[in-house]
Amino acid sequence: MLCLLKAGHEVRLLIRPNSDRRNIDNLPVEIFEGDLRDRCSLEKAVESCDYLFHVAADYRLWVPDPQTMYDINVHGTETLIIAAANAGLKRIIYTSSVATLGLTTNGTPADEEIPVTLKQINGHYKRSKYIAEQRVKDLTRQHQLPVVIVNPSTPIGPRDIRPTPTGRIVLDTLHDRMPAYLNTGLNIAHVDDIAQGHLLACQYGKTGERYILGGDNMSLLEVLETLDDIIGQRKKRINLPTNLMLPIAWFMEQIAAITHKEPRATLDSIRMARKMMFFTSEKAIKTLGYTFRPARYALEDAVRWYQNHGY
Repeated sequence: MLCLLKAGHEVRLLIRPNSDRRNIDNLPVEIFEGDLRDRCSLEKAVESCDYLFHVAADYRLWVPDPQTMYDINVHGTETLIIAAANAGLKRIIYTSSVATLGLTTNGTPADEEIPVTLKQINGHYKRSKYIAEQRVKDLTRQHQLPVVIVNPSTPIGPRDIRPTPTGRIVLDTLHDRMPAYLNTGLNIAHVDDIAQGHLLACQYGKTGERYILGGDNMSLLEVLETLDDIIGQRKKRINLPTNLMLPIAWFMEQIAAITHKEPRATLDSIRMARKMMFFTSEKAIKTLGYTFRPARYALEDAVRWYQNHGY
């Protein structure tokens, strides 16, 4: 959004009526209330627009009713893409995720060509994003739509109000709630760099192609130690095997089913942690001119934002 405004675009935002709007207060944008599950609101929202950036998704690692996630991430995406196509938009940028990509068997960074099947994907969020991306690809091929897909990795940075699961890594470290770690890895990217990558995809992306928008590959321990260094409090942590965490996560999910509060660990998240989720943005760098800052900048900006906003 800020990238679009700085580039001189007029911006219309589709926002749910009950959404937290602190991130858009006093910005020169047009606000249109609607919902990805409301086809009429989507059709009205794209009227007279030139470009669509579909960045909305239900991003949670646990939900009491998984069907809600599929209604939003899959059916909502399909409905919005069709509405944008019918409105004759010049370009559609769909924000997918690296969750839809395969991983290498040796832990080296994966690219856009590593295959994966739905059966290999854990968790409703990842599965819903995989299905949604397949639907977008099918629509693009069948109707020759001007769609470009971007696959962000692990976004970290300011303005993560809720926070998202990735933002909670930073917040839990700030509150000294990360006494242990798993041998897993993430690709950490500054959220503002990913946002700029969306604009580059709109300008230079090839219809029907997908581009990883990522940053630095880091083990979880490296992420936590970098956060410790930023905060100025180095902590000793225990390395926990995933097999030990699975029954703990199961118990947390049972409690969550009663309280309807998202658990701190889920079975799916622990299963995902068995692999190094490392990726390369080389395609986006060469084709789009994408660049990213070192991951430390993303972590520093996230820490500073949470501290300045009373988290």
